Amino acid sequence: MTTSAATGPAADRTGPTRILLADDQDDVRSGFRLILGSQPDMTVVGEAADGLTAVALARELRPDLVVADIRMPGLDGLEVTRRLAGPDVPDPVRVLIVTTFDHDDQVRSALRDGACGFLLKRSGPGLLIEGVRAAMSGDVLISPQLTAGLLRPPAASAPSLPAREDSPLTAREAEIVRLVADGLTNAEIGSALFITPGTVKTHVANIQAKLAVRNRVGIAAWHFDRG
Repeated sequence: MTTSAATGPAADRTGPTRILLADDQDDVRSGFRLILGSQPDMTVVGEAADGLTAVALARELRPDLVVADIRMPGLDGLEVTRRLAGPDVPDPVRVLIVTTFDHDDQVRSALRDGACGFLLKRSGPGLLIEGVRAAMSGDVLISPQLTAGLLRPPAASAPSLPAREDSPLTAREAEIVRLVADGLTNAEIGSALFITPGTVKTHVANIQAKLAVRNRVGIAAWHFDRG
């Protein structure tokens, strides 16, 4: 599942993508370093074995992307994401979650808090490389194994969701939210609704402002949370 992000941290830049690895397992970091370092457009600039170090290094080194695991000492990957890429962070850093765990609530939480992708370690090196490139191009890549879970409404035991009447969106905006959550591009949404991609882009920007989310992933997470 890949969606395009309307906005994102850091402006366009030249040179290889500078990556910080955050994982408490030495062998995992070593493997990721070999995979990503073998790419001509990527370079690993730092490593962290715990969440607190990851946040500190990210603020010091200002990498283009942090590749983080969920389970780490100090701070877990979800809290690292909130501190580096959350909606209230003034100068965010991209965070790509790459983990063993595939709990739907963790995926939704990470995406809602600004993660630019969520991959499973078992997905292999090819998807890891693709996930980094997708993040840097403003897209969001999610492991295919996770897509079905994201499309399911939250469990019935979850807190009750706001009534649809409370939605701040117009009927047209609600339509666009649904299509964004389905992973459609602006061009595809425009074709489906018989409007121009530019008009779709304007609607998406208005939706982001109304929902106080940073990008299209935030829009999709809002939609999934409402069931």
